[in-house]
Amino acid sequence: MSIQAYVFVECTLGKATRVVEALMKMPEVATAHAVTGAYDVIAFVRAESAAALGDLLSSGIHRVPGVLKTTTNVVVEPGRADKSPGSDRGRRV
Repeated sequence: MSIQAYVFVECTLGKATRVVEALMKMPEVATAHAVTGAYDVIAFVRAESAAALGDLLSSGIHRVPGVLKTTTNVVVEPGRADKSPGSDRGRRV
């Protein structure tokens, strides 16, 4: 069973760009971006199992210089390509 997750990363000051560069070298990381807000980096990852996700976090992402802390949100329902982005608020049905 494949698992997808968003990993929210808190970094030491000034290290977000280097953390993104290191994460993008990991094959399990599909995307990683330095962002504003409560976290410094958001990454989208794929792993073969929950155990593999745990290994990615503990043996991979947490060992990247500049990473202080992560919060991981596992995807429970994949998005649909046939839906446009955004909410349905204000749309006529």
